[in-house]
Amino acid sequence: MKVAFASEDGVHIDAHFGRSKRMFFYEVDPEGYRFASELAFLGDQEGAESESKLNARIEALKGCAIVYMAQVGPSAAAKLVGKRIHPIKAKETDEILDALKRLVAMLGTNPPPWIRKILVREAAP
Repeated sequence: MKVAFASEDGVHIDAHFGRSKRMFFYEVDPEGYRFASELAFLGDQEGAESESKLNARIEALKGCAIVYMAQVGPSAAAKLVGKRIHPIKAKETDEILDALKRLVAMLGTNPPPWIRKILVREAAP
């Protein structure tokens, strides 16, 4: 599954979804995780909650199952869920690698229902 992280430094999950300057993408499965890509958002991120900026940001996450961020507004969270992208708020001190390790461990054991739902959806043709 493809997972995104809103991060300013590429190490911590320290950015607000609507204002982050960078997103880091990983492929995750029960065997482990692999860095996939990084996306930089250009331009002024202040006031990035406008509909067009928000829609463009969500469109950039196409194919992601989960996105981690430090903060997210209610409108953005609802839009993410509507696109079948599960938003997860993390503490700004949480590290991307720790979140990836927890996710791999969940996938390798008995995943919670919300993860199973994602796996079923991704397995469907």
